[in-house]
Amino acid sequence: MFRALVLNKEPEFNASVQTLEENRLPDADVHVQVAYSTLNFKDGLAITNKSPVVRVWPMVAGIDGSGTVISSTHAGWKAGDQFVHNGWGVGETHWGCLSEQARLKGDWLVKLPKAFTPRQAMAIGTAGYTAMLCVMALEQQGVQPGNGEILVTGATGGVGSVAVALLSKLGFNVVAATGKASEEAYLKSLGAHSIIDRAELSAPGKPFQKERWAGVVDAVGSHTLANALAQTRYGGAVAACGLAQGMDLPTTVMPFILRNVRLIGVDSVMAPLALRQQAWDRLAQDLDTAKLESMIEEVSLDQAIDKAHALMAGQVRGRIVVKI
Repeated sequence: MFRALVLNKEPEFNASVQTLEENRLPDADVHVQVAYSTLNFKDGLAITNKSPVVRVWPMVAGIDGSGTVISSTHAGWKAGDQFVHNGWGVGETHWGCLSEQARLKGDWLVKLPKAFTPRQAMAIGTAGYTAMLCVMALEQQGVQPGNGEILVTGATGGVGSVAVALLSKLGFNVVAATGKASEEAYLKSLGAHSIIDRAELSAPGKPFQKERWAGVVDAVGSHTLANALAQTRYGGAVAACGLAQGMDLPTTVMPFILRNVRLIGVDSVMAPLALRQQAWDRLAQDLDTAKLESMIEEVSLDQAIDKAHALMAGQVRGRIVVKI
């Protein structure tokens, strides 16, 4: 028997913590005990039913998990190994990790870096791992400290908070965009050099604007991303990974053909294992765990549904860790 956060649609949508028989678990080659999970934006969408994230019903929520292998028929994993899981359609098409137990594919799992505890790994979660992928994408495009200001949008969110901490430690001059003026001290404690109001970016703007950003990490999309592109300096790069404002992109070709701006899409769900491992190795090297701790709010599995609603209402900053 194990407890899990179950999403159902019979016929009305409902989310509840239930006790299930172990034989309900889906087939996969690694059986795990989940110590911690987390609430990402996609988890919030699924648990509140605000977007058609879930493809199979009933579904156990939770795209992320960390903990210990119970048993395995996969060559790369054995009982007692500690793991991290992010993405791969878990919590969407395959039962997820807001659960005391899960069965997952060994090819989906990353070895828990020695630098992190399972709790810290979930404080990072898909949001923090995505932030690292964005930073790596900017680096691959030649964006370096000293090139100019780096904009991080949605800065008090999970992706934004980790991106601010990573970029500042790497020596970048980080400008954090947020709609929460009360969080200025929090963002500066993570390493933001200055703060701007998200309203400066969130309304429709001119297709070509004054050059400012050497690079951008955007988790917001829509007009915010369009304005960020319009303000990116010649040869700069923008890493886009989210759609908190919307999935539209009302822009023109002007920044791309006149300023050589590059827009890089960053996907964390289906990223190959080698890239995932590289990102987690870089997080172990470049993320200040003291700053990580300042981002965390820990809740129980029984509190996760209420906290998911708060997340979707914009009432959460940083990272939500769920102790399973």
